[in-house]
Amino acid sequence: MRPFSSGVYFVSGIDTDAGKSYATGLLARRLAEEQGVRVITQKFVQTGNTGLSEDIELHRRLMGIPLQEVDLDGTTAPLIYRFPASPHLAAALEGRAVETARIDASTERLRGLYDIVLVEGAGGLAVPLAPFSAATEGGREYLTMDYVAERRLPLLFVTSAKLGSLNHTLLSFEACRARGIEVGGVLWNLCPAGDPVIAADTRAYIADYLRVYWPAAQLIDIPAL
Repeated sequence: MRPFSSGVYFVSGIDTDAGKSYATGLLARRLAEEQGVRVITQKFVQTGNTGLSEDIELHRRLMGIPLQEVDLDGTTAPLIYRFPASPHLAAALEGRAVETARIDASTERLRGLYDIVLVEGAGGLAVPLAPFSAATEGGREYLTMDYVAERRLPLLFVTSAKLGSLNHTLLSFEACRARGIEVGGVLWNLCPAGDPVIAADTRAYIADYLRVYWPAAQLIDIPAL
């Protein structure tokens, strides 16, 4: 794995069960151990949870460190909703919007304390952050990928060899190209391993795609636990 530049990276993936939390925690550990940098993770929006973010707790276990002060004071998980659904729905059911300014403030605080911040998203890139209505961003949808594009965050994308993943990966890449999102890396989740023939072809196809459109992007293996 080549060294990562300091800054904020957004972690997304093909779907809710892509293994983003495992990939985020394990990558943070590798960055700390191999690069010797100060690295922290943040949960963009947590749903289906109360109290401390369960994804942040998993990150810390994978990193081999205890919960940090920025976890206990809510900086690493500024928005937590009870209902396990897309953020726009979970927020609506509680009568409070997804406050992107609050997420931004937390990220900026973490940026000042750490070299690298890995922000784990909720679901995939097309997950809505607000209802589709005339009151939303001038009458259009507002999706996670819009948030990422507006802030010009490099993307780390989690995918795997499971059947159908190549389609989801390429659709996400097309959306990134349309919105000017830089893909900084693909986190190749080795679980599930999938059919070896499909796995080899999918990985090779993604590697070729990256070489054409984002030649600086890394393809990083995330081991099965």
